Amino acid sequence: MTELINDLYYEGEPIADTKAPAGPLEKKWEQRKFDAKLVNPTNRRRMHVIMVGTGLAGASAAASLGEMGYRVSAFFYQDSARRAHSIAAQGGINAAKNYRNDNDSTFRLFYDTVKGGDYRARESNVYRLAEVSSAIIDQCVAQGVPFAREYGGLLDNRSFGGVQVSRTFYARGQTGQQLLIGAYQALERQVAAGTVTSYARHEMVELIVVDGRARGIIARDMVTGKLETHLADAVVLASGGYGNVFFLSTNAMGCNATAIWRAHRKGAYFANPCYTQIHPTCIPQSGAYQSKLTLMSESLRNDGRIWVPKNAEDCEKDPREIPEEDRDYYLERIYPAFGNLVPRDIASRQAKNVCDEGRGVGPKVEGERRGVYLDFSEAIERLGAAAVAERYGNLFDMYKQITGEDPYQVPMRIYPAVHYTMGGLWVDYDLQSTIPGLFVTGEANFSDHGANRLGASALMQGLADGYFVLPNTINDYLAGAPFEDVSESPEVAAAQQQVTERIDTLMSINGTRSVDSFHKELGTIMWEKCGMERTEERLKEAIAEIRALREEFWRNVKVPGSASDLNQSLEKAGRVADFLELGELMCIDALHRRESCGGHFRAESQTEEGEALRHDDEFAYVGAWEWGGDGQAPTLHREDLVYEFVEMKQRSYK
Repeated sequence: MTELINDLYYEGEPIADTKAPAGPLEKKWEQRKFDAKLVNPTNRRRMHVIMVGTGLAGASAAASLGEMGYRVSAFFYQDSARRAHSIAAQGGINAAKNYRNDNDSTFRLFYDTVKGGDYRARESNVYRLAEVSSAIIDQCVAQGVPFAREYGGLLDNRSFGGVQVSRTFYARGQTGQQLLIGAYQALERQVAAGTVTSYARHEMVELIVVDGRARGIIARDMVTGKLETHLADAVVLASGGYGNVFFLSTNAMGCNATAIWRAHRKGAYFANPCYTQIHPTCIPQSGAYQSKLTLMSESLRNDGRIWVPKNAEDCEKDPREIPEEDRDYYLERIYPAFGNLVPRDIASRQAKNVCDEGRGVGPKVEGERRGVYLDFSEAIERLGAAAVAERYGNLFDMYKQITGEDPYQVPMRIYPAVHYTMGGLWVDYDLQSTIPGLFVTGEANFSDHGANRLGASALMQGLADGYFVLPNTINDYLAGAPFEDVSESPEVAAAQQQVTERIDTLMSINGTRSVDSFHKELGTIMWEKCGMERTEERLKEAIAEIRALREEFWRNVKVPGSASDLNQSLEKAGRVADFLELGELMCIDALHRRESCGGHFRAESQTEEGEALRHDDEFAYVGAWEWGGDGQAPTLHREDLVYEFVEMKQRSYK
């Protein structure tokens, strides 16, 4: 281990993925499945797996493992598994089926994903994702997912950002909902069969590690307040991302990082925490009172054209009164090859740039106009209102209900917002973390998207991990199970005591500030100083401010009510306490990575044209962070990224 670097972190030994086989890219997954140890079907009934989260990744994995004969306990904080945040995904799911005969292929989906992630993802994991993508569509069609179809009855496709083919399957603007219903049906079938036991309104508050293995969790019954200890042979975290560290995001307000952060504190490395995605098409913030932002699907960029007035003095005008020659279709101007379908990180930064120039539109919020137009007038004229409504009708209705404006008549106003996190717990090719027996799927891991996720790839990864990857890798670990009974282990008792003491402390502080006030202040720090544009000076300020805020939180937070009852303030307090630690690590990671790549834009590292400038000679690695202990600096472990099948080069979408 090195000396303390910049008074912030240590550097430890490198880390490597030892599970991906050598050899040709297209043979790795088949080889790994063959090499993995198997579990006899009779033995599976004696093995117990805990699943935390029942979104697309969790529900599909729990259903698949239950179908295979394992005993699965599924935990989720919602009242129904159908209410997981995957239900909010709108636009679609990618698959390399080449139905449009536009020269798509598994390799092209692989290449687009690596390039879109700015060459900061593993080749092996990304190729596997592309390889199983077609099987996902077949699985979902067999479940009855009502994908959109062409007039002749064949599955329809549309385009998403960062690609020049049409490979996105969709169900109007409700794709996530329909896919989740399919996974939920599969899950409930296993519940009825007795292989899966559901624990609704339960939140994981601690990971239990015994003799270096993940052996269970402590969950809080959110209705009664009771703390429950659940033990198993393996634990799978499918609990989603950490975008709510920014307070305002498109995530459901209950989304949190507690499951993955408690695992991190127990020894699971956290990879690339600074890689956060700002989605370019969200309804702009309307006031300081908001606690939630609303996504408008990226699919709208297929037919909608993004523009702002060329002249700042026109920003207060009715957009319909601004003539064509006074409009700046800035994405089409700067990126003629991709136009409005550039990747999300690029579209978001350019929206910020034109607003910073004083050409933003819409009402002022805190003295600034934060909005650009997404205009469908040309599409309505070309296709007709009925055709546009067929494609996007539910999205248009949602926009009208929220804003009071009719997008059939007036251009939508959009602005970037936090949407997804590419960082997450480090996993190997088997999706196993640095804690043996702890597997991580979907957005909770870091594995597939590098520094920027392409649109319609989150649903693809979640279902790939749940239906096809984890069921074929966890068996290699479980071949040594069932493991010994650890119910009387001192590590279990210690975990129980830690949770009790933590809750008692939160309830006893009895300060003067609400949990939400701390969360909102943290979100402001993160958005302003670790958001779309980051600098060394502002990141250092953010770290100091977060540390001071965390100290005040543990001294002055007020959590009313009782711990032995339904208490939403207590739930939020535990989550915000974890966000206050995670936020600092995100800023340290962003500070140490002195380059711009994907969603991580350092103002000091850009081209003359203002585009992101990578430094592959210094930063072509995964940054995997090890918890150092309370009040102690973390340790950075590097996993070098070696590209054998694609050439690293600066991205260009012009």
